[in-house]
Amino acid sequence: MSDLAIELHWQRAEPALQSGRYSNAHTVLFNHRHDVTVDAAPDWGGDPAHTNPEQALASALSSCHMMTFLALAAKAGWPVAGYSDRAVAHLGKNGRGQMSVTRIDLHPVVRFDAGFSPDTGALEAMQDRAHRYCFIANTLAESVEINIL
Repeated sequence: MSDLAIELHWQRAEPALQSGRYSNAHTVLFNHRHDVTVDAAPDWGGDPAHTNPEQALASALSSCHMMTFLALAAKAGWPVAGYSDRAVAHLGKNGRGQMSVTRIDLHPVVRFDAGFSPDTGALEAMQDRAHRYCFIANTLAESVEINIL
């Protein structure tokens, strides 16, 4: 199986590392080419202009779900023309009282070629299958509730 890696770089900009007085902003490098500035979520003092780990988690789940859905749709002969999603990560306390991403809501919208329109039940079943086969969803299955609305 594949090992898939990123590189993370953080450098203190302040004179000393003191609680509440340093920046969490850092760079994540994908494929030795794509830099993304990442910070804490705004509620935790991060810059809202930067991506945060919770958004990255929602993005990973949304992307994986979409790719799984497309693979299943292709096998079923469904002519998907476009796919969009708005994934929302919800922060809260888990069963152990620790802060965590407690739920991720996916809001996929699938467009098909003209003349094709699966019934609602078939589309919901395909979304459910995509969720069950998604690698990221399977990784998070024990700790995150996924709601496809």
